[in-house]
Amino acid sequence: MMNLESRHFKKGGKMKGDDISCRLVELAVQVIKLIRILPKNYVGKHVGKQLIRSATSGGANYEEARGAESNADFIHKLKIVLKELRESIFWLKVIEKAELITTYKLEKMLKEFGELANIIAQSIITIQERMVSKKIGRSENKKSK
Repeated sequence: MMNLESRHFKKGGKMKGDDISCRLVELAVQVIKLIRILPKNYVGKHVGKQLIRSATSGGANYEEARGAESNADFIHKLKIVLKELRESIFWLKVIEKAELITTYKLEKMLKEFGELANIIAQSIITIQERMVSKKIGRSENKKSK
């Protein structure tokens, strides 16, 4: 069994996940502010509800992942985070393409969601690779005994 806490710490005792967590909170706040200026018609309300759910869910699920009980649980929760980030990107693109708002700069938000999605995707790959290499190492140790 692995030490779940060790996967999060970097030099100085600060957790790597804290940086990602802060970025996800900041993005959720930016989305909340964006939602307030969307049109109050059916389309604006629909798109706004979809975006607020996915943008806030990503951060909440990331916090869940940080408390995962196993590597498999951690990966599963990170995959949910990734899906929510990608959905948020989709809704931001809809807002942009449909020109639901014209005064708000969406590029920075899209870029940040994309960067976080890439970080989460790479984290999933890295953990999966570590799990595979540990399994291979264990099976080789059993064979040599």
